Amino acid sequence: MSQLNLVLLGPPGAGKGTQAERLVEDFGLPYYSTGIILREAVAEESELGKEAKQYMEDGELVPDELINKVIAERLDSGEADDGFLLDGFPRTTGQAEMLEETLKGCDRKVTGVLLIEAPDDEVVRRLSGRRTCAKGNHVYHVEFDPPKNEGVCDQDGSRLIQRADDRAEIVRKRLSVYHDQTEPLIKWYEDRNVLHRFDGTLPPDEVHGRIRATLAAKRLEDEL
Repeated sequence: MSQLNLVLLGPPGAGKGTQAERLVEDFGLPYYSTGIILREAVAEESELGKEAKQYMEDGELVPDELINKVIAERLDSGEADDGFLLDGFPRTTGQAEMLEETLKGCDRKVTGVLLIEAPDDEVVRRLSGRRTCAKGNHVYHVEFDPPKNEGVCDQDGSRLIQRADDRAEIVRKRLSVYHDQTEPLIKWYEDRNVLHRFDGTLPPDEVHGRIRATLAAKRLEDEL
């Protein structure tokens, strides 16, 4: 069986997290989100984790080289021998080049990049409408999934709040960073013939079906 070494790309709010959960279930792939990996490395108190912790505690961005080393450690652990799903890395062409070199060192490469696209206005609509329960982190949406009583969690009656990074102006800033730093990766991966585009405005089930069909066709093609 050919490896599925996958990268998820797309703006915040396009639905990458939803699709990641389904792909992990479908293919049994280890899921590596940069934030989760860094937190786990810190908790495990590995040498790389200790180094990353210093940057995180100082409120600084963890350098690309260190993030790449932490991810390389995971890819070399044995759990990703049949493939992996990366989300949040690479974010820049510099990180993509580092990942390519790391994989080349163990005779591997990224086999598919899944780009889930959504227009800025839709992303702002999705993220700025989210409301989170102050107690238990239950999540609602003022338009798509409203609580029975406005501003009150159905589960425990606590107040619903809007997270700071879900405010419309902050979402637009996050989108600006995405367009500036991450969007160039689209052409970078297109040039390597591994990019697959999906319409993130479609219902999640439909997006999932299209991704599954694409990956099934790719595996068949690789095995011929």
